[in-house]
This record gives sequence, C-alpha cells and structure tokens, in this order.
Amino acid sequence: MDFGFDTADEEFRARARQWLADRLGPCGAFADLRGVKAPGDADRRRAWERELGAGGWIGLGWPEDSLTRQVVWFEEYARAGAPDPLGIVGEQLLAPTLLLHGTPEQQERYLPGIAAGAQIWCQGYSEPDAGSDLANVRTVAEPTADGEGWIVTGQKTWTSLSQWADWCFVLARTEPGSRRHHGLSLLLLPMRQEAGRIDVRPIRQLDGVSEFSEVFFDGARAVDVLGAVGDGWRIAMTLLSFERGAGMLGRQIGYQRELDAVLRAAANSGADRDPVLREALTRQWADLWVMRANALRTLGRAEPGTAAVAKLVWGNWHQRLGELALQVQGLPGAFVLGARHDPDAYPLTPAQHTLLFSRADTIYGGSDQIQRNIISERVLGLPR
Repeated sequence: MDFGFDTADEEFRARARQWLADRLGPCGAFADLRGVKAPGDADRRRAWERELGAGGWIGLGWPEDSLTRQVVWFEEYARAGAPDPLGIVGEQLLAPTLLLHGTPEQQERYLPGIAAGAQIWCQGYSEPDAGSDLANVRTVAEPTADGEGWIVTGQKTWTSLSQWADWCFVLARTEPGSRRHHGLSLLLLPMRQEAGRIDVRPIRQLDGVSEFSEVFFDGARAVDVLGAVGDGWRIAMTLLSFERGAGMLGRQIGYQRELDAVLRAAANSGADRDPVLREALTRQWADLWVMRANALRTLGRAEPGTAAVAKLVWGNWHQRLGELALQVQGLPGAFVLGARHDPDAYPLTPAQHTLLFSRADTIYGGSDQIQRNIISERVLGLPR
C-alpha cells in the first residue's frame, strides 16, 4: 500500500537514517545499545533518551509534525535496531493527552522534560483486581489539607518501567463511594518521594527480565490532576487511544526483522523443506503485510474498534512467531546453555526470548477476551 511519502518525507528519512547510523553504527557512541530490548543499564538508556531529545526526535507526533514523518521515524528507528526507548510512555501516551486535555501551565511544566528525554514516565492503571477490567480501580486519593495536591493510597501492578520512572500518571478513585467508571481522576505523581510512600517491587518475567513492577502507594502525594476531577475515565480512554498509533508501524518493522531471522534459521536447519512448516512460515509473512496495510489504512482515523482489532491481530501473530522461532530449530532450540547453578544466569537465545516474551502479548494492554468484547459491543452492537 502506498502511504504517499513525498520528497520531503524521503529527505527526512535519509536524515533520520544517517543520524541513527552515526550513533548506533560500529563506531557510534551508542553502538552497545543496538538491538537491546530489556532496559538493562539505566544510565546508558537515560543517556540515549537525552541524545534523542537533543536531536529533536522526541515529540514528532505532536501537532507541528505530520503522520508521515512519524511513520518514517518509527520505521527507521526499528530498522536501525535502536533500543526500546525508556521515554515511550511519556512521549506517546501522556504528551498527546496533555496537548488535548492539559492546561497551558501543565503543558509548560511537563512537555519540555519529555521532549528533552530527561523525564521518564510510567502508567499507573492496572491493579490486582483491575487489569483488563480497568473500571474496577480501588486505589483512592483524597485532597491534601492545603488543597494543593492529593494523597494516594493503593496498589498498581504490571507497571512498565516504574523502577526507572521519574513520574507516574495514576488512575485513582477521588469520589468516596463511587463505582465503576464514575468518580475517577487521572493524577500526576512524582516517583521520588519520602521513604515509605512509594514501594516499587520488580516482577521477574519468564525471560528473566524485570521490565515491570508492582507499585504500592502509602500516602504518596500527587501534585496535579489531568482534566477535571471525576473525569478520569474519559481522560484515561483518550490516553489509551494513542497507544496503537503510528508507533505500530515501527513495531511491524521490528517484527519483520524477527521473521527474517526465523526464515534464515529455517533455511539453515533445513526445516523449510517441511511442506507444513513452509506453509506456516508463508502465512506468517503474508499476515505481516496484511497488518501493515491495515495499520496504514486506519492511521489517523478514529474508527470504533480499530485499536481492538489491531491488538488482537498483532498479539496473536507475535505468539505464533515465537512458536515458529523454536520449531524451525528443532530440539536444540529448546535448550538453555549456560551456568546451571547461577540463578542470575539466563542466557536465552533471541528465539527463546521471543517465545517466552510473546506469551504476554495477548494479555498486556487489554487481553484478547476484552478486545473481543469491545468489538462485539461497540462495533457489532451485540448485547453485553
């Protein structure tokens, strides 16, 4: 599908590609971060965020730039094997929401830090009993005595990047006795507070990485409300709508790299001579191009159910790829080679990492069951 890149877009692409190559190439200052997925060395990752900010690459999706520029940047970022950005939550979720619903003072306070790569955010939505059922939030907040903030008490979980974050936006119940979607507010809260007010406990994943955590708030202080008090559900839904925008096209470039590696492994092992496996690989390749075409078709549109359909498709596609990644290697692909008696030694191959990490793809960001409910109720008009 032709997305309509013009000459200026292609010139922008060349600049982006050269900038990334200069920094991530063999002699670049950030060559050690090429291909890095897990957060790893926080200081190096923060330095990379500041480098992106200094280059003017953060905030391309904000009002002054076009969708095509966003697409170009995400594509080139993925092609370069650039590390997953620590600032993604602030740049792609909070910042667009601030531009829609924040006051001028809030925009002036928070946007420059995000754009500079100096302010890392995390998202306080899910709770033990309010994951996919987000309206079941139990974290509560009450106004401070001076009326200048809110005191937050409760627990969040699956909070990505929270151990590295400077700030968190927290969905909390600010109206006592309210239920479900009512009485919620979206609060902005600094993560560096007095001892005991915020406790971050990393969760070790199947692949040995701790990318997200449980976060406990015990009298933590929030300093701002985004939008009106009690209007948190609407603001939260606006924020989630930005989660699957132009960045999805960059994700698909990353998927293409993973699929290419699986195809090479199949050729090297001779697995591609199996007609059943060869058909599965061909279907995986075709489905990826269908995903890209659909992402381009819906980019910038507010069609009901678009995000739910996209999440269903790519989550299941990536899980199938994880299974194929090991299947083409045969029995050797199932072994972990390394120090058996060292609990911290977890030397997974890229294929093993893809398999284990992809198990979460149909859960985080809204489980498959929830996505199907959204499509059936909001698009097809079926009863609850």
